[in-house]
Amino acid sequence: MTDNRNTILAVILSGLVLIAWQYFYNVPAMEKQRATQQAQSELAKSATPAATPSTAPQTGAAPAPGANAPAQPAASTIVVSRDAAIAASPRVKIETPRLTGSISLKGARIDDLSLVQFRETVDPASPAIVLYSPSGTAEPYYAEFGWVGASGSTARIPDQNTEWEQDGVGSLTPTHPVTLRYDNGEGLTFRRTISIDDRYLFTIKDDVSNVGNAPVTLYPFALISRHGTPKVAGYYILHEGLIGYLGDQGLQEYPYKKIDDAKSVAFKVTNGWLGITDKYWASALLPDTNAQLQAKFSSNLVGTVRTYQTDYLQDPQTIAIGGSASANARLFAGAKEAGVVGINFPFGPAGYNKELSLNHFDLLIDWGWFYFITKPMFLALDLFFHLVGNFGISILLVTVLVKLLFFPLANKSYASMAKMKSVQPQLAALKERYPDDKVKQQQEMMEIYKKEKINPIAGCLPVALQIPVFFSLYKVLFVTIEMRHAPFFGWIKDLSSPDPTNLFTLFGLLHFDPTQLPLFGHYLALGIWPIIMGITMWFQMKLNPTPPDPTQKMIFDWMPLIFTFMLAGFPAGLVIYWAWNNTLSVLQQSFIMRRNGVKVELFDNLRATFASKKVEKVESKT
Repeated sequence: MTDNRNTILAVILSGLVLIAWQYFYNVPAMEKQRATQQAQSELAKSATPAATPSTAPQTGAAPAPGANAPAQPAASTIVVSRDAAIAASPRVKIETPRLTGSISLKGARIDDLSLVQFRETVDPASPAIVLYSPSGTAEPYYAEFGWVGASGSTARIPDQNTEWEQDGVGSLTPTHPVTLRYDNGEGLTFRRTISIDDRYLFTIKDDVSNVGNAPVTLYPFALISRHGTPKVAGYYILHEGLIGYLGDQGLQEYPYKKIDDAKSVAFKVTNGWLGITDKYWASALLPDTNAQLQAKFSSNLVGTVRTYQTDYLQDPQTIAIGGSASANARLFAGAKEAGVVGINFPFGPAGYNKELSLNHFDLLIDWGWFYFITKPMFLALDLFFHLVGNFGISILLVTVLVKLLFFPLANKSYASMAKMKSVQPQLAALKERYPDDKVKQQQEMMEIYKKEKINPIAGCLPVALQIPVFFSLYKVLFVTIEMRHAPFFGWIKDLSSPDPTNLFTLFGLLHFDPTQLPLFGHYLALGIWPIIMGITMWFQMKLNPTPPDPTQKMIFDWMPLIFTFMLAGFPAGLVIYWAWNNTLSVLQQSFIMRRNGVKVELFDNLRATFASKKVEKVESKT
């Protein structure tokens, strides 16, 4: 029957989308994660300390005018613990509601930052997320600011080994900036004032005064350096690596592999920002929007370790005898919270994108090509979250909202499907009347559809409408930090992760991990919510009459089970959405069928299913 064929077509197309998604994105990422965990486990067995190079900008070097400040490899050192590296140099503490850490007085680097509001796991007692770490540790990551001299200059400029002094005492807090000072002994005095807000923004003001015997020309610079190739999620839909919005050249994204191949990419821009982004965290340089920048992305191999750097050099400033100069810089270092970065919320304070008049800083969050769907989806979820206080409930409410938005289209679709069911006796009569003439059957069938005003492809519409919603919700759950560790109820502690329960361990009674089995293990993460989703899909399938064709019947019978296993590894929030959407679809379709005078065959089909199984058992015994 045509309606069954259309419905089957829509279901198969949806299934192909999900299968491709699972095969090309989820499975490779999961395999990569397992390989990483295995490598880490093997590495932990070794007690031999490894050596790692520490890459730092050699700011004392004199670049040719207009060149970027080069990053030169420092001598290799033995890797030390993070605590030992922090304790090895005098520091100024950083204390804010969202950040803790310190600034090293050696080099005046911001190289110790932790995000106290975010933990490594859903356990609130787990360690805070570490963003920055000093040189000499296993994973150095830091920001540095300063000056470089013009070509041929012999002036002593502070570099990564310079010991700065703090004016006064006290920690860096949102209400208490700190000032660092360095006198080169040759007439140049460098003063750096660092302030921080109550979120993730550092503001750096560098002043230089010259009481020497000759003018000095200096170039202001800023850089973010990261040593070692970071572990990435490995998903095609997510950018992790070097990023920037560089004036008229627009958004520039360089994954680590791409910048390894390119080595270095330079940009000459105005009104730009640049940095390094992870899935949930980022570090970005935010110069003045009117500053002329010579910006650069680079990857360098120092010994056996890759170092990644984003930096910029501003126009030179000549400091006359008795004169002074100043330069301003800003640094974002923290979590990519949508409201902080700058997505336009209908409530609450503006983010940095608007506050600082930045150039598309909201694109620090990877909304993807379909941002025009993903952003509204996130805004709707966040709006309901602020009303009800639970993102899981918010997903349920947004699903209802989406159903209401598409209610007229879905109504027409379901009404057309109901009419198609009402003409089934006429279609069956056509087969009896023209058993050997398929062309005549089709002609007469189309005449019936035209007379009854039936759209034969109506069955595809409900599923087609669900696909962009499904994708946008998946993207929101995957990339937004607001969804990370967001609980629902019961055992769902993180809507962005798969359901942690598993049927194949009897929900925790058996102590083994079936997902580690080769070939098909990743499909054996079958939790309670995927099972609920499969049941709701089965009910939705049973709402339609049993197809007379055995192949069609087999597809309808097996599709819920196939989808149950495929969606089991998806974020729990997405599975909850699908189960709830199925339930609403059953209610909506049942209502429309009754209104169109068509019998709702759900319970009849359920009884027939179980009755046929009883008959099969009796026949097999006899």
